[in-house]
Amino acid sequence: MNCPYCDYHDSKVIDSREVSDGVRRRRQCLSCGSRFTTYERLQSASLFVIKKDQRREEFNRSKLLIGIRKACEKRPLPTGTVDKLADDIEAELYRLGKAEIPGAVIGDMVMERLRDLDHVAYIRFASVYREFTDITALKQEVDSLVSGKAQAPRSTSQLPLILGGEAKVR
Repeated sequence: MNCPYCDYHDSKVIDSREVSDGVRRRRQCLSCGSRFTTYERLQSASLFVIKKDQRREEFNRSKLLIGIRKACEKRPLPTGTVDKLADDIEAELYRLGKAEIPGAVIGDMVMERLRDLDHVAYIRFASVYREFTDITALKQEVDSLVSGKAQAPRSTSQLPLILGGEAKVR
């Protein structure tokens, strides 16, 4: 690990602590004496995202974060909420145990969590993700959100449990 201040190639670890997704280490440069923090995360097996046009692209957490941050921009959310949301989605993707995940699955996960987190962020994300072409489609989404009957995300990754109708409750 090179020192971020003097670029010296060696440092000593002063303190190590486990954090939710890895290890946080306090380091001190052996040349200039400056202290800095590093975070180490376990890099899981490669995960690929299948895009709408069927291209395959390696999963990029920063892209996920950028999309969520844009939707949550200037919203009164507690510090760390967006990072926690991205961490939860990433962990769930790896828990699925698949090498390839359709992009729609990731989009649905984000939509589901944003709907519970912040309605404005949800509508912002939905307007891009669902590619609303006219104001009526956007209005329908807002109306369904306001009435409390927000539609379940249109998942493309899973077939319905019951084909051809609703389940009967006894």
